[in-house]
Amino acid sequence: MSTALIIVDIQNDYFPNGKMELSNPEKAAANAAKVLESFRKNNKDNIFHVQHIAGDPALGFFLPDTEGAEIHETVQPLETESIIIKHFPNSFLKTELESKLRENGVTKVVVVGMMTHMCIDATVRAAVDLGFETTLIEDACATRDLSFEGKVVPAEQVHYAFVGALNGMYCAVESTEDFLQNN
Repeated sequence: MSTALIIVDIQNDYFPNGKMELSNPEKAAANAAKVLESFRKNNKDNIFHVQHIAGDPALGFFLPDTEGAEIHETVQPLETESIIIKHFPNSFLKTELESKLRENGVTKVVVVGMMTHMCIDATVRAAVDLGFETTLIEDACATRDLSFEGKVVPAEQVHYAFVGALNGMYCAVESTEDFLQNN
């Protein structure tokens, strides 16, 4: 069984001074870089960087041809690694990600990236629905505070609510440290 790493949207706009700053993106990116380093040592052909490019300028971030849309330096792709451009939260929707995974005989995926409550949730659920055994590295993901009807939900609670919802029923959830020790 072949395993692939999917790095979702670790892009400059999510970092300090970006157009959609997250809570602790540096920590998540540093952990994602550790997982990426492990894959580069063990599974060179199965690393997929997903880059969100806004299809609608009203989104306000990840605008085409901007520094904010560029993949962050902590997880810069090598020339031999695939970059999948997406325009929706689900990394599989209207992209070549599924076909590339299948071409490489991938049956398991490991997901890291940003934002936990949006693109990570959508990508993990889609991966499972498509039949991939899925692991989410929770501390290699980041999100932000959300609000609804004047009530603010802190980023940490948003993160753990989504991770908790995915754990077990949809995927295995692990820390970077546990994943690196076991793989």
